[in-house]
Amino acid sequence: MTGKPTDTIDAFHRGAFHVVQPKGRGHRSGMDAMLLAALVADERPVRVADLGAGAGAAGLAVASRLADAEVVLFERSAEMADYARRSILLPGNAHVAGRVGVVEADVTLTARARNDAGLIDESFHHVIMNPPFNDAGDRRTPDALKAEAHAMTDGLFESWIRTAGAIMIPGGQLSLIARPESIAEIIDACGRRFGGIEVTAIHPRAGENAVRILVTAIKGSRARLSLRAALIMHEEGSHKFSPLVDDFNNGRAAYARL
Repeated sequence: MTGKPTDTIDAFHRGAFHVVQPKGRGHRSGMDAMLLAALVADERPVRVADLGAGAGAAGLAVASRLADAEVVLFERSAEMADYARRSILLPGNAHVAGRVGVVEADVTLTARARNDAGLIDESFHHVIMNPPFNDAGDRRTPDALKAEAHAMTDGLFESWIRTAGAIMIPGGQLSLIARPESIAEIIDACGRRFGGIEVTAIHPRAGENAVRILVTAIKGSRARLSLRAALIMHEEGSHKFSPLVDDFNNGRAAYARL
């Protein structure tokens, strides 16, 4: 199903919600966003911040699966924030529209500027993020919208995780998805803000190197770091998702902490 010629309207969780996304340019959400959303396993009435939300796929996935979750999508790009607003207003998203909002803000802001932009101190139970993952020295793309979404800057995890720690209540959960090479920087950025870090490596197939990591951590925890069992994306010799990954992709299950 298509909207404007430059957009698509894409179904997630087997049609449980839809997202308006740019066609042929910019960042288009997919499995990474669904795996990130699956890290929020909380049936209580909670407030969830999606940092760098893009068109809102991950945050909408959380709201669609958890009936008592209120979600705020934070996005710096005015164009992508507009896509998120349009996504919320889709008729097929009426069941979540009243619990999802969009704030156009730079998540790297600090102190009073951060609060003035709507990133209010100690106001969320969960913070989820899928930060830009390409090193600045990687091959550049002529697509400015995609470059903005994908280009990693120095100290990115420090600034994003600092904001997550500031806007989260004590005991709240940070959840993120990233490339494996970022693991040291993520752990360093968590510092004394977060503990109880759990890391799950995501492998395309058994015997292949990891391509992503899932990370959760708890604000103020002093628990030790844990490496969880690897998550295998595809069944051997096939492009079919493994049963557990398929459940996460379709919103049938959450990836609860140990």
